[in-house]
Amino acid sequence: MTMKFLTDKKGKKVAAVIPIKEYEEMMEDLIDLAAIVERRNDETIPWEQVKKELEIRAKNLVPN
Repeated sequence: MTMKFLTDKKGKKVAAVIPIKEYEEMMEDLIDLAAIVERRNDETIPWEQVKKELEIRAKNLVPN
């Protein structure tokens, strides 16, 4: 990450400047993490059940 700092008259860092692309990527990651936290207690579905349901749907899409 490319980062620059703005300092006050005493040399204390008061702000960070990063490229907008990196900022946007960080914000996207933050949004993803927030969604994970919101859903951490949601009910889950076992992979085998999902796989079975997808196979059933796929068979219904293919003409006989």
